[in-house]
Amino acid sequence: MPFPYKTVLVTGATSGIGQALVERMLTADRGIFVIAVGRRQDRLDALLAKFGPQRVAVENFDVANIADLPAWTAKITAAHPALDCVILNAGFQQSQDFTQPQSVIDMLPDLTLEITVNYLSPVHAATLFLPHLIALGGPAAVVFVSSGLALVPISRCPNYCASKAALHSMAWTMRSQLQDNVQTREQMRIIEIIPPAVQTELHTRQGQSPMGLPLEQFIDETWAALNSADLLDEIMPKSLRDVSGHVEDVKRETYNKFAAMIRAQEAAAKSTV
Repeated sequence: MPFPYKTVLVTGATSGIGQALVERMLTADRGIFVIAVGRRQDRLDALLAKFGPQRVAVENFDVANIADLPAWTAKITAAHPALDCVILNAGFQQSQDFTQPQSVIDMLPDLTLEITVNYLSPVHAATLFLPHLIALGGPAAVVFVSSGLALVPISRCPNYCASKAALHSMAWTMRSQLQDNVQTREQMRIIEIIPPAVQTELHTRQGQSPMGLPLEQFIDETWAALNSADLLDEIMPKSLRDVSGHVEDVKRETYNKFAAMIRAQEAAAKSTV
């Protein structure tokens, strides 16, 4: 099934995966209008110049400012009442070395920022956009962009891994609640894009060499999955599925059993009222 959403907001739209997703949607000839959100005005201006105001709106906003999110999301939904998909992609990664604890102490504010950008901000934003998306009464989606490091962490960037693991867990539980609700089951999807290492500024800004899957290849696979008739809840490229995709199969089976048990208990409790 072709990507059904027609007004899509993308955070982290001025670099890496976010920028590539924006450009893919705008060149896919699907009539998609994109609200591109980022902090780099020159890159936002370049997107606007390339695609024009009939195809894209640009928003200079720092998603780390979670105190400003309620007013900002209200402004967005008022300006774009047809908004039916929110892709929460903005991310921040840095290394920590706990064998040198003073170096980590010195960067404690950055640890807080990393958790804010990678976990708190997308959860706050999703929660704030949900009333609007549910009220549409038709197909709508929140798309979280997590990481393969949410499944299997690496020691170089432990805080990043933990923040993405938290987001992965939230995607599971938020999806489960919405699917269990009769009013939201058919119209509201929670999708998680789970990238492997991808060749973007996420690594080069840390002074590392480009690593991982070429960005264009990742976007090709991700866009194909977003257009899949299978309505995938979790999207990851084959290279990641082959290495790490199976690691949560047992956990997912156990989670589904717990969820079924809780639903049965709640149904039984209602029947006795």
